[in-house]
Amino acid sequence: MKNLIAFIILVAIFSCKNQDNKNQNTQKSDQSTLYEKTLLLEAPVAKVIESKLQKHGDTRIDNYYWMKLSDAQKEAKEQDQQTKDVLDYLKAENDYLDTVMSHTKDFQASLYTEIVSRIKQTDMSVPYKDNGYFYITKYDDGKEYPIISRKKEIIEAPEEILVDENERAEGHKYYASGGYNVSPNNKILAFGEDVLSRRKYTIRFKDLATGAFLKDEILNTEGSVTWANDNQTVFYSIKDEALRSFKIMKHVIGTDPKSDKEVFHEKDESFSTFVYKTKSNKFIVIGSYATLSQEFRFLDGSKPDDSFAVFQAREAGLEYSIDHYEDKWFIRTNKDGAKNFKIMSTSLSKTSKEHWKDFVEHRADVLIEGFEIFKKYFVLSERVKGIVQIKIMPWEGQPHTIDFGQDAYTVYTMNNNDFDTDLLRLGFTSMTTPSTTYDYHMSDKKLTLLKQQEVIGGFKEGDYASERLFAKAKDGKEIPISLVYKKGFKKNGQAPLLLYAYGSYGYSSDPNFSSDRLSLLDRGFTFAIAHIRGGQEMGRDWYEDGKFLKKKNSFTDYIACAEFLIENKYTIKDKLFAQGGSAGGLLMGAVANMAPQLFKGMIAQVPFMDVITTMLDESIPLTTGEFQEWGNPKDKKFYDYMKSYSPYDNIEKKDYPAMLVTTGFWDSQVQYWEPAKYVAKLRTMKTDKNPLLLYCNMNTGHGGASGRFQIYKETALEYAFLFDLMSIKK
Repeated sequence: MKNLIAFIILVAIFSCKNQDNKNQNTQKSDQSTLYEKTLLLEAPVAKVIESKLQKHGDTRIDNYYWMKLSDAQKEAKEQDQQTKDVLDYLKAENDYLDTVMSHTKDFQASLYTEIVSRIKQTDMSVPYKDNGYFYITKYDDGKEYPIISRKKEIIEAPEEILVDENERAEGHKYYASGGYNVSPNNKILAFGEDVLSRRKYTIRFKDLATGAFLKDEILNTEGSVTWANDNQTVFYSIKDEALRSFKIMKHVIGTDPKSDKEVFHEKDESFSTFVYKTKSNKFIVIGSYATLSQEFRFLDGSKPDDSFAVFQAREAGLEYSIDHYEDKWFIRTNKDGAKNFKIMSTSLSKTSKEHWKDFVEHRADVLIEGFEIFKKYFVLSERVKGIVQIKIMPWEGQPHTIDFGQDAYTVYTMNNNDFDTDLLRLGFTSMTTPSTTYDYHMSDKKLTLLKQQEVIGGFKEGDYASERLFAKAKDGKEIPISLVYKKGFKKNGQAPLLLYAYGSYGYSSDPNFSSDRLSLLDRGFTFAIAHIRGGQEMGRDWYEDGKFLKKKNSFTDYIACAEFLIENKYTIKDKLFAQGGSAGGLLMGAVANMAPQLFKGMIAQVPFMDVITTMLDESIPLTTGEFQEWGNPKDKKFYDYMKSYSPYDNIEKKDYPAMLVTTGFWDSQVQYWEPAKYVAKLRTMKTDKNPLLLYCNMNTGHGGASGRFQIYKETALEYAFLFDLMSIKK
């Protein structure tokens, strides 16, 4: 008995000592850096279930294929074992991130407060006029979501609240709405709501006279409707199981949506479909869209029960879009080898391409991005040497281009629903200029400043400077770089620099202002955008040289930009950071495999990491529509090329930079399992002791948190990650 008592006492003593040691370790870890905590704390280890993925006689081993859940599994009330295993792993990763980053918790909170404090709490958009009403979006103090309202005829008229999104969002962890569209007689509002972050919207209708919502509720839509001129009929698109918009339906107000009539079925899974109304309100148009081919159908908006007529049948490689003015259709197209597009026109009755005539000719050095039609003017958006310009072309008179007095900026046309006006509403920004709204008087060539984003807290545009540089790619191409820093920056290689890029789908990453970015700049960071191939900044060739079997140009361009910035002493390797999201996250993964030695750390946001597996699985949302961007791996030449760069397939036993990888459980664009699998595999392969963190937001999808403030909690996390790697503590 005495021996037993002595044994119990010894166990108690050792337990106390062990607990003291744990407490000391915890206290120590709270004061440690991210690097030290990574060494102290054990990272999650995902279980291994080997899957053999075979294609073209090639076998890939995927130990984490089991992480893929179906929508039904994610939404089920009763969890099966696989679902439990996935949720347990994601929770373990989130818990690990919280623990490893716990010493930055207060800093994250102060960063969040700092970022949000720059946002004007009570704010209002510049009203725009449409069909006799001024429409306004406003925010109340402390509220996450906007209030949509309107005023009749004059801005001084009484305000009519259409939707208070704050009320609609109550009780939901996520809320998004859009597609606001009022009937031609101004009596019924239609809009879409998503409370899951899966981009599956429910369309609702509101009687604006009574304020009551109608019983009509349409599920699983793209989120908007197009009104026929009878004020009773609407057209909308619905989604298939892969979240592709594949049918256009017709609904009559007051009837059961289950009886809605199908008016178009897009059976080609590489195409998606949509519907809109011409600015003239004369025609309703159904579009079918693939990356390299489009097709349109149209009918008279006053005859919604008629059949749609084909404008021009689809052809591989023929791209076009259409709008109407008086007795003509205007077409933006690449017809006849117009790689950078041109504008053509045709009569209302002869719409097939053999009748199209040049209106604005193709130019090899100018990319035509879009057009706006007014009663007296035709307005072109053109990209010249990487920068968008707005050209005003009066139907009678000489054209001219708007001069904004800056070399590098972003400009775009906004809500220009009023057809008979001399005013062109524009949005403008640069890396030092907050978002600005102008009215441009097309007749007398004058810009009127309507509003500039107010940045609270003493921001002065003159405290910051931007540059536009050009790095040389390995094949000799000059790659634009836009960068911004706080004045006082010295080009001596001592400043940390965050290099962002996207480089896919022909999307141009134009230089813009970001108030949250000031938290980087004010702490000595330079922020740069690499305008790599795969985007369209330098014309259509720029896009085509960064896709399909030339995709690696995007990666080598980015590496060339990083090397250029180091060589020219904008930064050094130990202070250079990389950032990209979605397809830009693929860029991060590829560059991490190809040139990890160049970077101190990386942030990969909702990254597309597992290219081949996703592109071979047509049940995954959006896959079939991606074939014209990446290629179809059912074709061996594309399979082999994808395999040569796919981040997940090319992880090696070597050192990698510190990495923060983010995702959303409900992501419809890049499924959560791609980043999760990537992190799990990278942990087993990398030979360094650098931090590797995964953050999965369990309530959101591709765009992150909803609301104007909540999203900045993730920004604060990302910035805290960067700052800790640079030993910046406040």
